[in-house]
Amino acid sequence: MKILLAVDGSPYTKKMLAYLTTHELFTQGNEFTVFTAQPALPPRARAAVGKEIVDQYYSDEAEKVLAPVSKFLLRHGIDAKSSWKIGHAGESIAKFADSGKFDLLVMGSHGHGTLVNLVMGSVATQVLAHCRVPVLLVR
Repeated sequence: MKILLAVDGSPYTKKMLAYLTTHELFTQGNEFTVFTAQPALPPRARAAVGKEIVDQYYSDEAEKVLAPVSKFLLRHGIDAKSSWKIGHAGESIAKFADSGKFDLLVMGSHGHGTLVNLVMGSVATQVLAHCRVPVLLVR
């Protein structure tokens, strides 16, 4: 099975990873990809600092999220690919999951968002609304 793990470094990402690695159903013979979305900087900020600095910033921020997750998964015998995109998290995750033809998307129910919905986070809500891939939310 081809599984996408949407991560943002939040406590719910950590709970999702713990759940994933403790359930044998997910760890046996699956192909994993870890994905994070970086919010776009305002156009004026991008113009002020230049393309090279902006590109390095995005890369560094993505690596801050992806590196610990990849390290954790490797300690549990999972060698996952990693990827990141620039854009709104909900849209980016849904598009990446659909275009990558994943069998399952696993993500935490909440993240680092500033607005928190009562039952689940706004990113999770958007992913559920726009993604055609089955989604497992871990709370």
